[in-house]
Amino acid sequence: MAGRRLTNPAGSSNDLRGDVLRVLGVLKVASADQIQRIAAPHLTYRHTTKATASERKTARTAAHAGALSDLRKHGLAENGGTTRAGESLRNLTTKGLEAASYELGRPLSEMGSTARGAGSSGATHPMAVNETVIAMLRPKPDLRLLTAEPAEAKAAAQAAVDAPAGIGTIASYATEVPLPATGTWGAPGKGGAQADIVLTAPQDGIPLLFIEVDNCHETAEELAAKLEKYARFFRRKMKDTDGKERPMWRTRWTAPEGRYGDAPHPPVLLVFNHLGERNPQRTIPRLQELTRHLWEGERQRGGHHLYDRRIPIVAVGLRNLREHGPAGAVFARFGRDHPQSLLEAIGNPRRDAADAREHDEARVRQAEYKAQVQRAAQEKAAAKAAEREARRPVCTGCGTKFTDERWEATQATDWDTPKDSHPALCDACKQRAVAAGGGHVGTQERREPARGGAERHDFQRAARRPVCTDCGATFTDERWKATERVGWGVTPEPRPSLCGDCDRRFVTDVQEPWSDEPPHQEQEQEQEQAVPAQKTGRWFSRRT
Repeated sequence: MAGRRLTNPAGSSNDLRGDVLRVLGVLKVASADQIQRIAAPHLTYRHTTKATASERKTARTAAHAGALSDLRKHGLAENGGTTRAGESLRNLTTKGLEAASYELGRPLSEMGSTARGAGSSGATHPMAVNETVIAMLRPKPDLRLLTAEPAEAKAAAQAAVDAPAGIGTIASYATEVPLPATGTWGAPGKGGAQADIVLTAPQDGIPLLFIEVDNCHETAEELAAKLEKYARFFRRKMKDTDGKERPMWRTRWTAPEGRYGDAPHPPVLLVFNHLGERNPQRTIPRLQELTRHLWEGERQRGGHHLYDRRIPIVAVGLRNLREHGPAGAVFARFGRDHPQSLLEAIGNPRRDAADAREHDEARVRQAEYKAQVQRAAQEKAAAKAAEREARRPVCTGCGTKFTDERWEATQATDWDTPKDSHPALCDACKQRAVAAGGGHVGTQERREPARGGAERHDFQRAARRPVCTDCGATFTDERWKATERVGWGVTPEPRPSLCGDCDRRFVTDVQEPWSDEPPHQEQEQEQEQAVPAQKTGRWFSRRT
């Protein structure tokens, strides 16, 4: 404990010093009160029993004041003057900016300046910038750290928790960011602008937002000139790391590409803090006219506008921003006649609604087309089914329509499929006809072939086996082979339609009763007579 006191005499913890480095790394110069409201908002609801507001403020900022003191001892922070209200200001040294870059996870080249001397004149503009950041953040207190506080303090903290949330964290913000129209990021040239605040919070729907804070000291013409510098910066292009030319701002920040025909520049928010003699109610209308060419969109038939290469410019008062936050309908976008929330003001809700309607209409058209195609397919299938039913055969025996199986069996046309014996009869009538015909009617009834193997081959062979036209008996294998013998030296069978028995009876019936020679001898003699006699050659006749 003694060593800790020697290193950090004020007794600050590492967390407290880290909070101070992160806040000052973003804001550059701030009071202990602003640091506490951002880093530890629950302390705002402590020490509420103190007699005066000054005592309560001193008590709740004591921890961060001690952390600032320890950082000053280490050479990381220094006194930055006082505000017009007498509050002490703190800023970081060059060494402190380097330490803050580690806390924020940013390159040192993006940390900006040390803001040394900013409080010498009261730092009215930096204080307004800080209050704008706090109003956009709306830090929520941790109710678990307020269990011992009075009921009134708990109720106030609960109300802050229940209020609409802010946008991003302290690391989502950057201040005093140069926007070079000429030169480089590190060495910007003349003609460029410097953004008071740059907000990047894609998790909350704001990928990129530039914020300008005005204490109502500048005229409309001066503000218009500043917006012209913004437009000049947005139009500037340079080659990216992949060699392709892109807008310069896209080489540092990431934002989604715009839709086709509607790719606006990043939005700019003007926050008016009514301290000076200028009246915002008069400055804003004049500023709208001067910058119309920068923000005016192109009206579409659907009632929405396209803002291709235009700057969405939005205005709000700091008091309304503190009271309602980014979710309140207190933001006035140039060209619109009613206030909106910040997300609606920088967006294009009418375009989104038009796109949604178009998507719904396209979906309805697609559904109708699908239904039409389905109806056409159903009608075609029904017509085809009706046509098929009209062609379905009717049994000539009983008049009933064929089943699909019976119809298919009668229409078999494959080489290995036998022709149906009764194609005009249904299954029942066919069975009765086969039974009444003794096993065959016209042509012999054939068994259904077994699928595959030798049985199917045997069935196919049996289906082609001839039948005797006289007795109706099936040919034997020997008789079948005899009737089918072909070749140059083979005598064709004289009666191929008769079986062996009927053929022999036919031969016996036609034999003459007075002939002593058997029928086959007569046939042999006929064949011998049919062979012509061999002619004698001349050389043989001369020798004889």
